[in-house]
Amino acid sequence: MKKTLDEHAARFDEIAAEYDENKSEEYNECVRLVVEHATRGLSGDETVLDLATGTGAIALALADSAGRVVGRDISEGMLEQAREKAKERGISNVEFGEGRFRSPNYDGPVDVVTSNFAMHHLSDDEKREAIDVIAALGPRKIVLGDVMLFGEPNPDEPFFSPDVDDPATVGVLADAFTDAGYALTAVEMVHDHVGVLVAERA
Repeated sequence: MKKTLDEHAARFDEIAAEYDENKSEEYNECVRLVVEHATRGLSGDETVLDLATGTGAIALALADSAGRVVGRDISEGMLEQAREKAKERGISNVEFGEGRFRSPNYDGPVDVVTSNFAMHHLSDDEKREAIDVIAALGPRKIVLGDVMLFGEPNPDEPFFSPDVDDPATVGVLADAFTDAGYALTAVEMVHDHVGVLVAERA
C-alpha cells in the first residue's frame, strides 16, 4: 500500500463533498456494470455488502433489488455523504458504517459482495488477503470494479497515480479469486487499466 489507511481516509474526508462531481466516464461505466452484475439473480431478499462504499453509489443503486445493503468505508466524510443521500431518497434498507477490506466490521449473512474503484490502493499481497477475508464471509458472488491492468501501463498517458495507486494485473486478481474458491464468470474491460470482474463460488 502506497499510503496508510489513515492517510487514505483523511484524503477522502477532504474531498467527500465534491466526490460525486468529478467522476470519469470509466468510473461511471464501472458503477453501471457492477450494479448490473450484482443484481443478476437477486430475488429481493438477499444481503449485499458493499466494501469501500464511498458516497454510496453502488449501495444505493442496489437498494431496490436487495433485502438489505450494508455499506462499509474507511472515510467518515464519505459515509456521511452516503447517509445523507439515503435520507434524501427515502431509502431505509441500507446501513452505512466503518469497515475495510481486511476487517469489514460485518459478520452476518451475505449473498453478494461488491466494490468499486478502491482495492487498487492495496498492494498485491494485501489484495489477496482482502479477497480471502471476503471469501470467508461466504458470498456466492463477488463483483469487483477497479483500476486493473489488462496490459502494460503507458507512462505517457497514465490513467492512475502511482504515488497513491497500486493496481494489480487481471491475472493476479483472477488467481486470488481462484485460490479463494471462486471462478471468474465475467471479465469486462472498460479501459486498458479499468475493468469489472465477477467471481462466483466454484
